[in-house]
Amino acid sequence: CTQDACSAQSARAGLCCGRGGSEFKAYLKSQAYRVYTSRQLAALAVRDVADPFNLLSVLGSAAIVVGSSSHSIYGPGMPGLARATGVTLTENMTDEFFGTFLIPSLDHQAPGFRRMPNRGFWRRLAHCGTQVFWTRSQTGHPMVNYSSLVGTIAEQGVAVTYVPFRRTGWGAAAERVGLDYATAPIGNLIGEFLPQVASHINVRVVF
Repeated sequence: CTQDACSAQSARAGLCCGRGGSEFKAYLKSQAYRVYTSRQLAALAVRDVADPFNLLSVLGSAAIVVGSSSHSIYGPGMPGLARATGVTLTENMTDEFFGTFLIPSLDHQAPGFRRMPNRGFWRRLAHCGTQVFWTRSQTGHPMVNYSSLVGTIAEQGVAVTYVPFRRTGWGAAAERVGLDYATAPIGNLIGEFLPQVASHINVRVVF
């Protein structure tokens, strides 16, 4: 749309002048590729960690670990929950540091998962799986998803230094990395389809 698209003459022609204009602009902005500076990527990583939904998921994960076994390595009760929450949050921070800040700063890949709301169901489903290994750069060009492939290995390498009683060695590390690769599409599936599901049940979800 041009700058004067909603002038009196253009408005009579029905060009770009609707109540949903602001939502449409927001959608276009969210889907547009952009080049990030290192400072912007760092701010994005901090915002991802501090997001209320992320903090709630961290707390929920820790509560499941402690609540499912009173003999967990973190101990029972609130002290155990606090220790488990601290470890889970630190893992999340490590993952954001490598996956959202450091690696995209070096290889200029687009951070995060990008939805494909206008494609067919099977194409979107396949996208959720392949995005773990194949993504796009900040300018929209296809590229290997180093944030996922390398970032997961780096996060596991760092986590072994502070996660209590974690098994060491190449075999144990390979198991954890493989599990992370296998479960990564779950988060993509939620990000891809949950907004659409929420729109059909009249629940407003903000990511």
